[in-house]
Amino acid sequence: MSLIELLPATPSYATVRTRSDATRSVHWLHMHADAAPGVRPCFRKPLMTDMHAFLDSISAKQPGEPRRLQHLVLASDADAFNLGGDLDVFSALIRARDAEGLLRYARSCIDGVHRFDRGLNGDFRTIALLQGDALGGGLEMALSCHTIVAEEGVGMGLPEVLFGLFPGMGAYNFLSRRVSPQLAERIILEGRVYTAEEMHAMGVVDILVPRGQGEQAVNDLIRQQQRIPHSCLAMNAVRGISHAVSYQELLDITKVWVEAALALDEKSLRTMDRLVKAQTRRSGQTAR
Repeated sequence: MSLIELLPATPSYATVRTRSDATRSVHWLHMHADAAPGVRPCFRKPLMTDMHAFLDSISAKQPGEPRRLQHLVLASDADAFNLGGDLDVFSALIRARDAEGLLRYARSCIDGVHRFDRGLNGDFRTIALLQGDALGGGLEMALSCHTIVAEEGVGMGLPEVLFGLFPGMGAYNFLSRRVSPQLAERIILEGRVYTAEEMHAMGVVDILVPRGQGEQAVNDLIRQQQRIPHSCLAMNAVRGISHAVSYQELLDITKVWVEAALALDEKSLRTMDRLVKAQTRRSGQTAR
């Protein structure tokens, strides 16, 4: 059940399901509303376009409008939270030696994580609700949120090293704020998929709950924070001063990622192709 009665948001989008409460202070963004057999729950371009459009619609403020605490919850309608970047697009752009295309895709990604990290216009507390696996860019997006709520048994990892890359859209930046830089680097270079329980023990996951209790945990958190709205707004400002991840920092790392991607050989690209096929098979077996 939601915190208070949620009303359908307008306009509608093809790839995301959105809802906002009657006071427009709690917003839910469910990725992969078009989940179906063969549709991979990754950051496809239409998904990113719809996500940015929704963020624009809820973060716009009128001149002189007073600040008020709002919440944005990022969740998923697919079996997975998000499996990361669109590897099919990556391999095609790399084979075409299209550095500009890779950078355009990557900039759309860092535009998103940067907005979640700074709380859109500064008035939002952002929450990632993980009820399914979060891998690669999917985990990067979750890490950019102020709070990560995960259900037990969810897989979380950065497997880019399997095809010779690294997660270049914020993983190191955001992980290093939750764990030591050394541990962040180890998580990235090992490429392991951890359980939510392991990530909670390391301090990456903030709230761990049994299966099926994730939404209630999010609602409880929102209630707690709405009792102290001015403190939460102040904490957003403090984060921006004490632990800021600048857009330029994200962009500079993304440019390193583009260079690394263009250096991949055909063997690495074939590994990427196999992962695309595995993701497609998975979506056919588990789409709901």
